[in-house]
Amino acid sequence: MNSADAANALDLLDTAQFHRRHIGPSASDEARMLARIGVASRDALIDETIPASIRMAALGRRLSIGEPCTEAAALAELAAIAATNQVWRSYLGCGYSGTLLPEPIRRNVLENPGWYTAYTPYQAEIAQGRLEALMNFQQMVIDLTGLDVANASLLDEATAAAEAMTLIRRASKSKSDRYFVDAGTHPQVIAVIRTRARWLDIVVEVGQPDALDPTTVFGAHLQTPDTTGRVHDHAPLIARLHAAGALVSVGTDLLASLLVKSVGAQGADVAIGSAQRFGVPLGFGGPHAAFMATRQSLVRMMPGRIIGVAKDAAGHTAYRMSLQTREQHIRRDKATSNICTAQALLANIASFYAVYHGPIGLRRIALRTHAMARLLVRALAAAGGPAPEAGVWFDTVAFTVADTAGVRARAAARRINLRELGSGRFVVALDETVGLADVADLVFVLSGSAPSAESMQQLAQAMAADSDILPAALQRDDAVLTHPVFNRFHSETEFVRYLKRLENRDISLVHSMIPLGSCTMKLNAASEMAPVTWPAFADIHPFAPADQTAGYATMLAQLGAWLADITGFAAVSFQPNSGAQGEYAGLLAIRDYQIAHGQGHRDVCLIPSSAHGTNPASAQMMGLRIVVVACDEDGNIDTADLGAKVDAHADQLCALMVTYPSTHGVFEAGIREICARVHAAGGQVYMDGANMNAQAGLTSPGDIGADVCHLNLHKTFCIPHGGGGPGMGPIAVAAHLAPFLPADPYRAGQAGDGGASANAAAERQASSVSAAPFGSALITTISWMYIRMMGTSGIRAATEVAILNANYIAARLADHYDVLYSGANGRVAHECILDLRAFKGRYGVSAEDVAKRLMDFGFHAPTLSFPVADTLMVEPTESEGREELDRFCDAMIAIRKEIEDIGAGRLDAVDNPLKNAPHTATEIAGDWTHPYPRAQAAYPVAWLAGAKVWPSVKRIDNAGGDRNLICTCPPMSDYA
Repeated sequence: MNSADAANALDLLDTAQFHRRHIGPSASDEARMLARIGVASRDALIDETIPASIRMAALGRRLSIGEPCTEAAALAELAAIAATNQVWRSYLGCGYSGTLLPEPIRRNVLENPGWYTAYTPYQAEIAQGRLEALMNFQQMVIDLTGLDVANASLLDEATAAAEAMTLIRRASKSKSDRYFVDAGTHPQVIAVIRTRARWLDIVVEVGQPDALDPTTVFGAHLQTPDTTGRVHDHAPLIARLHAAGALVSVGTDLLASLLVKSVGAQGADVAIGSAQRFGVPLGFGGPHAAFMATRQSLVRMMPGRIIGVAKDAAGHTAYRMSLQTREQHIRRDKATSNICTAQALLANIASFYAVYHGPIGLRRIALRTHAMARLLVRALAAAGGPAPEAGVWFDTVAFTVADTAGVRARAAARRINLRELGSGRFVVALDETVGLADVADLVFVLSGSAPSAESMQQLAQAMAADSDILPAALQRDDAVLTHPVFNRFHSETEFVRYLKRLENRDISLVHSMIPLGSCTMKLNAASEMAPVTWPAFADIHPFAPADQTAGYATMLAQLGAWLADITGFAAVSFQPNSGAQGEYAGLLAIRDYQIAHGQGHRDVCLIPSSAHGTNPASAQMMGLRIVVVACDEDGNIDTADLGAKVDAHADQLCALMVTYPSTHGVFEAGIREICARVHAAGGQVYMDGANMNAQAGLTSPGDIGADVCHLNLHKTFCIPHGGGGPGMGPIAVAAHLAPFLPADPYRAGQAGDGGASANAAAERQASSVSAAPFGSALITTISWMYIRMMGTSGIRAATEVAILNANYIAARLADHYDVLYSGANGRVAHECILDLRAFKGRYGVSAEDVAKRLMDFGFHAPTLSFPVADTLMVEPTESEGREELDRFCDAMIAIRKEIEDIGAGRLDAVDNPLKNAPHTATEIAGDWTHPYPRAQAAYPVAWLAGAKVWPSVKRIDNAGGDRNLICTCPPMSDYA
């Protein structure tokens, strides 16, 4: 070994090797990029970009999350943590069931970056595959609930129930402020309903349906099957409620709906529930796709995303998001909901589960699950065990036993979890994973008598195949899932080809960069994704006992400590399962804190005009009065206007909601003074964490003076967007807010009626924002892996390169497009806004035209017309290398040349590549009538010849789709 080899030997042990896979530019690329920007070093660029007064280095603080480790080492470390979880057989129910994910879906969807790295389908022409899958989800829900229209989708069952309550409040003509909730509803659902109602002046009454006076309420939430398993026909009660002018939501189960009379047939106005048991792992609570279905008359009040059928410019059938598409950015505090994401990847899995099994296969699963419950009851009777409490059930049965201690001991010996209600009552919830041996073990646990395998076989053979426990009046008698898509792809060959056909209609990160401002579409590394399907994480029930979830506790504690360090705060809650839920939870903590300190009258929320639309939507859901603060011509908060409004509302000021760096992509120099001004008036500062990708390791919300922020783990911390979800929006808070973080919803929902009234006493009340104690806990493993592999040095480097990449794009495009906002030294943060507003008057070209033309170059458009109309907000992320950045810039420069050609008359003002974009392969191969050549339409730059992504439809008529709203699967002839 020579001296040079010896000097470099330590490189062979380099633990920072993951940095080079996550961060795009090489050292030589970085040097060229810095030269183009006009700075000597990355440090110099950061000095010119981030105000010194808020820099961690200037404040004497440095991250303490440790140094990086290799992918193999991180996986081994997390595997050791996972091994401390105990995967028992959980029959706990409460809306969560064991399920069998078909391997073709696991390998080709859940573990496929072509599906999980795609963005929300706001650019529908290059998202037709996801949109078709989500349309299938809607059709599945419509069929099984027996209602007219469904969305795709909501965050979890509890959130869906809370959204149903507010929908009913908007739609009801009743003057009552009371909302009835069936005591048979799952406890975590009751908890979230109570929290939501508290701030909207809605009084929640939890009770038995047979004691309800329909004339006293504006609406009701009922449940069937209920939380103890009883199957109800609510039709008579629903009729009485309707006669009194009230509307009704019913929580239901999709698998039960294969056999049981649909809630639509019972008269429900709204149906809600979870699609988790259709192939989605338990995952300690999520992510899971919830559903909502309504009658047609309520469709325009429905929250969440609705997929609709429209026509493209060639008259072909196309899919798009209808009505609710980013409505918060339009309606803001008038929005019907703050929902800004969905559980798209999980909704797709559930829809493919239905396609894979079809109506016959699903009915077989339902019958088999129901049969196992019937077998349990019969075997217990044969063993002299307890009888069921209810006479009608589907898959969940409640028993009362005398020997409570014995049941507990025998359950522990068999590693079985049962739900205990007290007073000797146990609930057993079965699912599709249950077999004869499992039932035999349950008989032993509940009776103390162990039946033989032979006796179980005999009992099973003696049972009729039909669902004889369900009365004829409760049995479903109408056909479901009759659409060809659920009856066509049942061989694996046909099924995987269908999956691939849909995947090929979409652009994802496997094709090209997705430069969406405020959305941070960075690398979702395979090593980060791997633990998601480990059984030790995936197969844990959210309400499993703590001694079985030590691995989750360790992992979440470590991740929480890292996120607290990165944000400069004291505590973290993982319960919010989306960014908008994080906003809500942050404001909830502030309001509870203020109430506890005698300041509950504070109800004014200051929000800059540039804020994400979910900010005012979340504020109004918290019962706050919104006062808009102006921005100056540089895109910063107008400090004079802020000061005037702080002074005007000082006695009532609850909070300022601020995004940092600003939504305009600028580090505002006066941010600490802004926070201090709000604090001096007695208010709190909530920071929207959407732009955390420009802060991590360099500054923090705590350093700027905020009190709470939410973090988009699906942005800065590498959870993939999944085609529109899942997301995670945990909140980090300063020490004084830590006691007011969300409470365990399962325990809160069992805690009686405290907190039901908006006029309750001012003492601290348990508040819950999502169905599971730790939200979508399964996917937090992704962020754990990311931070562990990046370490302190990597987190900082990622932020610096994100800022480098954005400034490089701004520099490369400066001669072709105006950058709308920049900081004091002419630098942008991690994103930049390209100003296209003058193009419409000068050339007749809009920002939307440019967005659609980018599809012909194989790119998803940057964020369109937000926060400023007719602009494009570009965020390249640190994961993109110089070559990819140059490809995007070359595409934008080529489009700018086409715009100049329109102005010079070289291209027709109407019939040109931008107005006709995107161009499909069918169009290129057909009769060509345009005055520009086919090659310019399809291959405007040379590198497309080797990597062309074809949009599957032409530009979609959005307005026409909303005027003629169709939200069910079109006939199969339209698929050709």
